Amino acid sequence: MTETADDLSAPLGQDKPRRKRRLRLPFTAMQALAVMLGLFLVAFAGFAIFNKDPLGGEPMTRMAIRDSKGTDEKPAAEAAPASHGQETKQATKEAPKEATSGEQKTVTMIDGSTGARHDVVIGAGDDAGKSEAASAAPAVMAGIDPKLLEKSRYGMIPTVSGDLKPFNVYAAEADRAKAAKMPVVAIVIGGLGVGAAKTTDAIMKLPGAVTLAFTPYGADPGKLAERARAQRHEIFLQIPMEPYDFPDNDPGPQTLLTSLTADQNTDRLYWHLSRMQGYAGITNFMGARFVATEPAMQPIIREASRRGLGFFDDGSSPRSIAPQAAGSFAVPFGKGDIALDAVPTPTEIDRALNKLESVARERGVAVGTASALPVSIERVGAWIKTLSDRGILLVPLTTAMLKSKSS
Repeated sequence: MTETADDLSAPLGQDKPRRKRRLRLPFTAMQALAVMLGLFLVAFAGFAIFNKDPLGGEPMTRMAIRDSKGTDEKPAAEAAPASHGQETKQATKEAPKEATSGEQKTVTMIDGSTGARHDVVIGAGDDAGKSEAASAAPAVMAGIDPKLLEKSRYGMIPTVSGDLKPFNVYAAEADRAKAAKMPVVAIVIGGLGVGAAKTTDAIMKLPGAVTLAFTPYGADPGKLAERARAQRHEIFLQIPMEPYDFPDNDPGPQTLLTSLTADQNTDRLYWHLSRMQGYAGITNFMGARFVATEPAMQPIIREASRRGLGFFDDGSSPRSIAPQAAGSFAVPFGKGDIALDAVPTPTEIDRALNKLESVARERGVAVGTASALPVSIERVGAWIKTLSDRGILLVPLTTAMLKSKSS
């Protein structure tokens, strides 16, 4: 009725405008914007938490790095060793550092799992796919007889030249006639080359008759070894070998493993041998499982014989077959009797040194091993100063090895 009245009272020719119904959303524009922003933040946080990228989003590429000879190479990271036997790495490619003949070039790679940088040779032919370990051969140290060097794909390694052998040429001077008549002790300080400060302390604070054992790692172990030889120290090279709890306990890159073939371990041995020169022999670095495994050890002792090197067993593995293997190949051999700083306190080190002295009196020769801890260097140095007064002669390791053989 009301609608009819309104129609009758409306002016002629004019229709009443109809209202349009508006679409209403259940949220405002600000609410929608807030929801979208929240979703973005959640997605970003999830990416940051669950995506393991130590390079912080730096562009990456995957490159296959394989040895043309089928050698099972390991990444050579100094600070934090990566897993062994990997053929593919996640890496960042930088500008080539230098171009070589043909299609070969050296590029710097950044390991995606550790962030460590390495040089890698990439190219065609026999050299294609070499690991970063082979990309730069270390310089030959001063005072090295070139006739006792042989070129390998990693650099110069020791060899025999006629009657000349590194064991004899690089042995430190000693009064061997006097050593044959009285009890002698040899001290071997190991783990050098990584950490310039502790290495320098061992070189400068201990007398030249103390033998120093260098690992193949470090920024420039050859330069430190060169300094040690200048101070008349005899040097040995430590070869990383597989312990029983490997890989939880990892000696480092290019470790010799019982799971590898003889050729693969020999190739890794050449890498270690090329890191420096002037050493009289090699010794195990860790390696309780390796030195107790005859098929793995035999080729290494054979190489030591071929290259005129001695072999020193640090004595950490009672199951070592090194003495028998060295005897089979006529390799000069020695074995550690007492780890002097197994408990690195002054009292315990002094007790171990007294025990070493007793072994020397009983057997005629004894060998003690220690690390380059400040307390070890201090106690060993103090003990050596009074040693001659007690009728015992300090000799280099090579002299002790020769006396053990003659005994």
